[in-house]
Amino acid sequence: MPQTPEISVVLPVHNEAAALLETLPAVRAALESIGRPFEIVCIDDGSADGTGALLDDAARNEPRLVPLHLTRRFGKEAALAAGLETATGRSVILMDADLQHPPALLREMVRLWHEGYDVVEAVRQDRGDEGLLYRLMARTFYSLVGRSVGRPFQGSTDYKLLDRQVVDALLQCRERNRFFRGLVAWVGFKVAQVPFTASHRHGGESKWSTLGLARYSITSLLAFTSLPLRIVAWGGLGMVLLGIVLAAQTLYNWFAGHAVSGFTTVILVELILGGLILVSLGVIAFYVALIYEEQKARPLFVVRRDPGSAPPQAPWPPRP
Repeated sequence: MPQTPEISVVLPVHNEAAALLETLPAVRAALESIGRPFEIVCIDDGSADGTGALLDDAARNEPRLVPLHLTRRFGKEAALAAGLETATGRSVILMDADLQHPPALLREMVRLWHEGYDVVEAVRQDRGDEGLLYRLMARTFYSLVGRSVGRPFQGSTDYKLLDRQVVDALLQCRERNRFFRGLVAWVGFKVAQVPFTASHRHGGESKWSTLGLARYSITSLLAFTSLPLRIVAWGGLGMVLLGIVLAAQTLYNWFAGHAVSGFTTVILVELILGGLILVSLGVIAFYVALIYEEQKARPLFVVRRDPGSAPPQAPWPPRP
């Protein structure tokens, strides 16, 4: 009988036929050098360039390769979720298929996992030749996400090793609009980081345009956290406080006889009505934020099992 894999590598792919010719041998060689049972799960996210056929052909000669074909392009987040559900290893490594996530890091990530870390994440040290606008947008995005999870997020990537119990916790998060990196940070667990510098893309072209990345960032931020909604609510409260100060100044000028006739009444009416509207919107925003958090149906808490203990519902053996 085939061995239960200790390591599962998940590769989401979309029109990556050219890159896979180099990626699959490189990943397999890196895993074989570790000397542990493994599988490579490739999620074909609705490719139209022969990627699916290439994966099927490769799987006929390599039983450790597991191709999964989605019916259409559902997006990277959906492909990652499909990979997590399909992978059977006691550790799951997610990486891009263009070799910008270097397979040479796999040995170090597995070593740290064996030392007891539940999450080993590769942190990007250099953003390469990205433009100034892109860097600024990325820094702002990661800063907002970092505030929502209470930890630094700069340089975060999807290149991560997850212990099986982390995967099980992520599978309990059933929201449809997902942000994988944020969810990994949200579930917690013991984290180690490995720095790396992204190499040049091998084969094909990036599927992300600047507009597409901006849209993905906004969607991920709104889907992961209610922070923007709460910022709007607190901004409304700030404007109400500013209006109170302005009202006090207007009344002072009226009592001192410096106000134009009728001006005080107009200002006070506008401040009162504006304040009521902003306070009402702020209250509604807080309620919407609470509803937003509830509808995600994330687990109320996540328990970390000590290495070597038996998980409640999964027969995974302890780590060596």
